[in-house]
Amino acid sequence: MSKAPAACLIGWPLAHSRSPLVHHYWLRTHGIEGSYVIEAVPPDELRDFIQRLSLRGFVGANVTIPHKESVLGLGLTTPDDLARAVGAANTLWFAGGQLCSTNTDIEGFINNLEASAPGWDAVEEALVLGAGGAARAVVFGLLERGIKRIILANRTIERAERLAKEFGPRVSATAWDLIEDVLPRAGLLVNTTSLGMHGQPALDLDVTRLPQEAVVADIVYVPLMTPLLAAAQARGLRTADGLGMLLHQAVRGFELWFGKRPQVTPELRALVEADLTKS
Repeated sequence: MSKAPAACLIGWPLAHSRSPLVHHYWLRTHGIEGSYVIEAVPPDELRDFIQRLSLRGFVGANVTIPHKESVLGLGLTTPDDLARAVGAANTLWFAGGQLCSTNTDIEGFINNLEASAPGWDAVEEALVLGAGGAARAVVFGLLERGIKRIILANRTIERAERLAKEFGPRVSATAWDLIEDVLPRAGLLVNTTSLGMHGQPALDLDVTRLPQEAVVADIVYVPLMTPLLAAAQARGLRTADGLGMLLHQAVRGFELWFGKRPQVTPELRALVEADLTKS
């Protein structure tokens, strides 16, 4: 009798992740015998853990902070075009005896925007805050969807400038203290920084400077309603929250590991929302 498939989440340190809740919901929904567990792996043990992933009984894994970029640098996986373009991987799986890697943050971000703010891609200019791995995925997704101009703002402008240069002429960088000047042109504002996250400083932005038809997205999902999203909604702007991105980015990993493509349903969202908001 073959052992039930198991996948895991690799990160360091790992606070209470909601990913097991999501994947176990889908396993139950599809009647699949399987599991999804958390594996806290320090950076100096990452190589050994990835090398022994199959021996440890896993059919694949999610990768989170701080390993998304370093997992590619190890040279232990075969990255697809998305992982190579973004320079970061968040999903690993075995195919043809090889350990493969991809980045599902891109489709998670785009599919969440589609669900939350249909028609969002009519905008010509987007402002993306941050220049880390999540910003890479967001910029790649926006370029793929044909957004004409993307402005990157980061507290360390040199990082934003390096990232903009990698992505070409449609992407440019601006200083953090000049964000207010960009807001009136931004049809889409995306926060990929930790500002507004529980325990972090709030993101201090004047959303009244955004166009009335602007869409505001935040990849932070603890708290579910960040100060940025609350301010945007108070002004009547359409928003996309971090929980939606978390749910949508999980779809492809589940399909690769367990063989069924799951759906992001209102029931699943309500289940995770309840877990996020309980004391």
